Amino acid sequence: MRRNKNNIIHNRILKMVFISFFVFIALIGRLYWIQIESHDTLKEEALKQRGRKVDLYPDRGTIYDVNLIPITNRNRINILFVFRNSIMNNKDLKNYIVNNSVLDKSDLERYIYSRKELLFIPLKPSAEDISNNKNMFITEMTLRYSDENLLSHVIGYINDSENRGEAGIEKVYDDILKNQGNVNSLYLELDTGKNIFLGGEYVSNQRSYSMEPGGVKLTIDYHIQKVVEDILDQREVNGAAVVADVQSGDIRALASRPNIDQNDIDKYLNRDDMALYNKAVQVAYPPGSLFKIVVLLTALENDMSLLDRIYYCNGFEQIGNVIINCNNLEGHGYIDLSQAFMKSCNSVFIQLGQELGSKKIIEMARKLGLGEKVNIGLPEEVAGNIPGGKELQGPVIGNISIGQGSIETTPIQLTNLMMIIANDGIKKGLAVVDGITTQDGQMIKKFIREKETRVVSKESCQILKEYLVGVVNEGTAKNLDLDNIGGAGGKTGSAQAILNGEETTHGWFTGFFPAEDPKYVVTIFVEEGISGSQSAVPIFEQIIREIYKIGR
Repeated sequence: MRRNKNNIIHNRILKMVFISFFVFIALIGRLYWIQIESHDTLKEEALKQRGRKVDLYPDRGTIYDVNLIPITNRNRINILFVFRNSIMNNKDLKNYIVNNSVLDKSDLERYIYSRKELLFIPLKPSAEDISNNKNMFITEMTLRYSDENLLSHVIGYINDSENRGEAGIEKVYDDILKNQGNVNSLYLELDTGKNIFLGGEYVSNQRSYSMEPGGVKLTIDYHIQKVVEDILDQREVNGAAVVADVQSGDIRALASRPNIDQNDIDKYLNRDDMALYNKAVQVAYPPGSLFKIVVLLTALENDMSLLDRIYYCNGFEQIGNVIINCNNLEGHGYIDLSQAFMKSCNSVFIQLGQELGSKKIIEMARKLGLGEKVNIGLPEEVAGNIPGGKELQGPVIGNISIGQGSIETTPIQLTNLMMIIANDGIKKGLAVVDGITTQDGQMIKKFIREKETRVVSKESCQILKEYLVGVVNEGTAKNLDLDNIGGAGGKTGSAQAILNGEETTHGWFTGFFPAEDPKYVVTIFVEEGISGSQSAVPIFEQIIREIYKIGR
């Protein structure tokens, strides 16, 4: 009896021990879950209750150049966080901000009264350390866009409040770039009055799926892009410039001027200089004498004997009741086709155009990609305009032959045209996008380009390249001097146009470098440039020399 009773007690004790053990293990597990697994989530929730959240890293993926140099999410600066109430009546704090930030007194006053309660003020690198001041907090922040706004028209910009791409690459790849998944936030701890900083605590969370799409890689070379933009800014011109790799079809630089501040788009909305337009792809202009390339190729593809003919220029051509002057009002006299091209003789090309007919010339223009988008990967690209139908009848052949009238092209289209010539008649798929990447730049999906196709004969292109080198050596671009680094070939253009309701003349130059086995095609467009020789050619030369100097 006593033994049975002892056994019952023993069994109960064992059960209690086991139950206690499992309860203890469960409690340990729960504590582990709370303290370790859920630590970051619970910590963030607690911070939300007593602090103000500030994102220190852009909530978008990185856009890289061809060498994986970040173009966005690149610049880190020290930011001062301060409440408006703390600054309004604090003279010492105002003086500190004026002395250590990019704001002057008037800027600061405007900023105080135009922003929310919590102010973010970028500091100079040399700013004094006052981290012990309880009225402010200083920490490092990564900016989406840098102060130099490099490649701004290609990158585009976002709607900050909705984290939505509004233009350029930001718009095309909005879903990809919003998927970057990194969290790097600061919670500023406040006192009960919510106006004094007690300190700051950081919350970081790196995505665990590293192979998810989260970035975009471009074909742009950061260093070449920098060269191009610096030169355009030095010369204070409005217009566009494109640099393309002849062998690959990669666009190494693409710039439009005036430049824009991607952090303050509103100030450009009512301007008349089209600053928000990417003038390399989004605005079409008369090509002027650059269209003589199309006319000459039409002649070469249809009748090689035209090369041996002698023409006569008396300084103008009359078609019906329309008189079109040559660029040499005194006339070039007797001249062959090679010299007429080098000197950009309007008379000879109008005669040639009349003989060929507008239909054949327009067909060649379309073969060379004019009148349609190049599709380099930017949504803003326009097709320009190539006339057709009844527009080709009558004296219009005069304007067609010299690239005037209703013909309109973009700098990227003329780059594409020169690329075909440089590649001996092969049309390559130009692109500014290389592909979609992970957040750290690993390629996931390449950009799909148009397939290479032959559009004109190799023989015609080789002859044309000789003519283009002649333009540089003894023609309208003879002020271009690159002989000591390999020479160049190209064509100038001066295009009559209407800008903001007034007549003007734009300057063009598109060409290749070096003269033998070209590596780059470069197109320069200068608004109100008077002539291609005066405005565009010097920019081409400077860009090529700088690219050569940096070994690209």
